[in-house]
Amino acid sequence: MTRARIASGAGSVTAGSAHSEALLEEAVAELKRKDRVLGKAMESVGPCLLTLEKTRSPYESLARAIVYQQLTGKAAGTIFERFKARFQSSTCPTAEAVARASEEELRSCGLSRAKIRALKDLADKTARKEIPGFSRMSGLTDQEIIEIASSVRGVGVWTAQMFLIFRLGRLDVMPSTDYGVRKGYSRVFLKEKRLPEPSEIDERGERWRPYRSIASWYLWRVLDN
Repeated sequence: MTRARIASGAGSVTAGSAHSEALLEEAVAELKRKDRVLGKAMESVGPCLLTLEKTRSPYESLARAIVYQQLTGKAAGTIFERFKARFQSSTCPTAEAVARASEEELRSCGLSRAKIRALKDLADKTARKEIPGFSRMSGLTDQEIIEIASSVRGVGVWTAQMFLIFRLGRLDVMPSTDYGVRKGYSRVFLKEKRLPEPSEIDERGERWRPYRSIASWYLWRVLDN
């Protein structure tokens, strides 16, 4: 993967694959060179272990994201397992099954009305080919994918950014509104005296291009130390 391709916003790993060790090492080295303060924090965390979610389609990734929104991992996991079991699926119920399902069927899984409406909208848009597959997405920019994903009811920019980072493997995403990123930034750059505004993170993040996703991963991980 060339740096020009990464910088264009279209760079990502192949669906189902992972970032190569060499690429992650290159990203880490460049971030340390560009920002010594961040680099020191990165040293305390260690190697970048960013892993990608494995799903068969963008529909599956977004359906899972909708179910997991605003819930603890354990609670969301329980609901998602019920969701799969209700439709006898080992991975995720198909868009066709969700489109046909009644609200009562979906409510029995523990899904809220808002999430049912979101899943129905996602299923409808998938059926109408408004949600492209991975092969088509590989040729789209980050912003184009954010616009497509956030057209689904209940899916906002943050969810779309997480999809870009953790499913598509896009390397230059800056989720500056994320609370964990803001907390990590405060610890690294502000000695935890205040929580930064997203615009402040965006401004410093310009020096982290084309690896802002990797920088964000380190800002999340620094909170574990």
